[in-house]
Amino acid sequence: MSEREYPQHPRVGVGAVVIRNNAVLLVRRGNPPGKDLWAIPGGHLRLGETLGGAAEREIWEETGVRIRAGYPIHAFDFIERDPAGSIRYHYVIIDLQAEYISGEPCGGDDALEARWATGQELTSLNLSETTLSLLKILKFSTVTA
Repeated sequence: MSEREYPQHPRVGVGAVVIRNNAVLLVRRGNPPGKDLWAIPGGHLRLGETLGGAAEREIWEETGVRIRAGYPIHAFDFIERDPAGSIRYHYVIIDLQAEYISGEPCGGDDALEARWATGQELTSLNLSETTLSLLKILKFSTVTA
């Protein structure tokens, strides 16, 4: 069991939506929750860290891409219970708009893979439900389903 499981309080997570040349930056998660699913890159907010600072650090650590974090564009709760009904994970996640600065995606930290994906390519990826929902809200390219 990891330190992330069965928390005493919700954890704050931050992600960054980075679009470049009509493609969105995604990572394939290496750890639960969401292991093996493609998602918006991001991670945990550290004590004393701003949302923007956390997003810039996490995207660099997970993908090797440098960004400039912008304003919040999406927030959601992620709560997962075990079969007995106990809360296994509880995150409050805030996704920020971000501007690409430099770098080419390469999986790092807890991301197995990182890549740019066009709207047409999204249908062939196993996307997390929240990522799919967010990309629909943003009307990113041809996201359907």
